[in-house]
Amino acid sequence: MDIVQSSAGDVSILTVAGDVDGSTAPALQEQVLAMQKAGNKMLLDLSGVGFMSSAGLRVMLLLYRQISANKGKVILVGLSDEILSTMKATGFHKSFTFASTIDEGIAGLGV
Repeated sequence: MDIVQSSAGDVSILTVAGDVDGSTAPALQEQVLAMQKAGNKMLLDLSGVGFMSSAGLRVMLLLYRQISANKGKVILVGLSDEILSTMKATGFHKSFTFASTIDEGIAGLGV
Protein backbone atom coordinates (compact mmCIF):
# COMPACT_ATOMS: atom_id res chain seq x y z
CA MET A 1 0.00 0.00 0.00
CA ASP A 2 1.21 3.49 -0.88
CA ILE A 3 0.02 6.67 0.82
CA VAL A 4 0.69 10.14 -0.58
CA GLN A 5 -0.16 13.37 1.25
CA SER A 6 -0.90 16.57 -0.62
CA SER A 7 -3.13 19.60 -0.30
CA ALA A 8 -5.31 21.92 -2.33
CA GLY A 9 -5.68 25.20 -0.50
CA ASP A 10 -6.85 24.35 3.00
CA VAL A 11 -7.93 20.81 2.03
CA SER A 12 -5.71 17.91 3.08
CA ILE A 13 -5.65 15.11 0.52
CA LEU A 14 -4.53 11.59 1.34
CA THR A 15 -4.24 9.33 -1.71
CA VAL A 16 -4.15 5.61 -0.98
CA ALA A 17 -3.18 2.89 -3.47
CA GLY A 18 -3.18 -0.84 -2.80
CA ASP A 19 -5.13 -3.09 -0.47
CA VAL A 20 -6.12 -1.91 2.99
CA ASP A 21 -6.08 -4.97 5.22
CA GLY A 22 -4.83 -6.11 8.60
CA SER A 23 -1.18 -5.61 7.66
CA THR A 24 -1.54 -2.19 6.00
CA ALA A 25 -4.37 -0.57 7.99
CA PRO A 26 -2.09 0.49 10.89
CA ALA A 27 0.04 2.60 8.53
CA LEU A 28 -3.08 4.23 7.09
CA GLN A 29 -4.42 4.86 10.58
CA GLU A 30 -1.16 6.51 11.61
CA GLN A 31 -1.19 8.83 8.58
CA VAL A 32 -4.88 9.71 8.92
CA LEU A 33 -4.72 10.48 12.63
CA ALA A 34 -1.51 12.50 12.22
CA MET A 35 -3.31 14.83 9.79
CA GLN A 36 -6.14 15.67 12.20
CA LYS A 37 -6.53 19.20 13.50
CA ALA A 38 -9.45 21.39 14.47
CA GLY A 39 -11.71 22.27 11.54
CA ASN A 40 -9.73 20.08 9.15
CA LYS A 41 -11.13 19.50 5.67
CA MET A 42 -9.92 16.19 4.28
CA LEU A 43 -10.29 14.17 1.12
CA LEU A 44 -9.39 10.52 1.32
CA ASP A 45 -8.80 9.35 -2.25
CA LEU A 46 -9.43 5.61 -2.30
CA SER A 47 -9.69 5.24 -6.07
CA GLY A 48 -6.52 3.12 -6.04
CA VAL A 49 -7.81 0.74 -3.36
CA GLY A 50 -9.12 -2.55 -4.71
CA PHE A 51 -9.79 -4.29 -1.38
CA MET A 52 -10.58 -3.09 2.13
CA SER A 53 -10.90 -5.53 5.03
CA SER A 54 -12.66 -4.95 8.33
CA ALA A 55 -9.38 -3.46 9.61
CA GLY A 56 -9.65 -0.80 6.90
CA LEU A 57 -13.28 -0.13 7.80
CA ARG A 58 -12.19 0.34 11.41
CA VAL A 59 -9.73 3.02 10.24
CA MET A 60 -12.60 4.74 8.39
CA LEU A 61 -14.64 4.73 11.61
CA LEU A 62 -11.72 6.19 13.60
CA LEU A 63 -11.28 8.85 10.94
CA TYR A 64 -14.96 9.79 11.13
CA ARG A 65 -14.84 10.02 14.92
CA GLN A 66 -11.68 12.15 14.92
CA ILE A 67 -12.93 14.51 12.22
CA SER A 68 -16.29 14.90 13.96
CA ALA A 69 -14.66 15.54 17.35
CA ASN A 70 -12.47 18.23 15.76
CA LYS A 71 -15.40 19.90 13.93
CA GLY A 72 -13.90 18.95 10.58
CA LYS A 73 -15.23 17.31 7.44
CA VAL A 74 -14.07 14.35 5.36
CA ILE A 75 -15.10 13.17 1.92
CA LEU A 76 -14.19 9.73 0.57
CA VAL A 77 -13.26 9.83 -3.12
CA GLY A 78 -13.39 7.13 -5.77
CA LEU A 79 -14.58 4.12 -3.79
CA SER A 80 -14.95 0.92 -5.77
CA ASP A 81 -18.43 -0.58 -6.00
CA GLU A 82 -17.29 -3.47 -3.78
CA ILE A 83 -16.01 -1.22 -0.98
CA LEU A 84 -19.08 1.03 -1.18
CA SER A 85 -21.31 -2.04 -1.04
CA THR A 86 -19.49 -3.27 2.09
CA MET A 87 -19.84 0.17 3.69
CA LYS A 88 -23.57 0.13 2.93
CA ALA A 89 -23.97 -3.38 4.37
CA THR A 90 -22.29 -2.30 7.61
CA GLY A 91 -24.06 1.06 7.81
CA PHE A 92 -20.76 2.99 7.60
CA HIS A 93 -21.96 4.86 4.51
CA LYS A 94 -24.28 6.95 6.70
CA SER A 95 -21.26 8.60 8.34
CA PHE A 96 -19.53 9.75 5.17
CA THR A 97 -19.94 11.93 2.13
CA PHE A 98 -18.72 10.42 -1.14
CA ALA A 99 -17.37 11.91 -4.36
CA SER A 100 -16.31 10.39 -7.66
CA THR A 101 -13.32 12.70 -8.24
CA ILE A 102 -11.01 14.91 -6.21
CA ASP A 103 -12.43 18.03 -7.89
CA GLU A 104 -15.96 16.95 -6.96
CA GLY A 105 -14.77 16.29 -3.40
CA ILE A 106 -13.14 19.72 -3.11
CA ALA A 107 -16.37 21.32 -4.35
CA GLY A 108 -18.27 19.29 -1.74
CA LEU A 109 -16.08 20.78 0.99
CA GLY A 110 -17.11 24.25 -0.12
CA VAL A 111 -13.65 25.29 -1.23
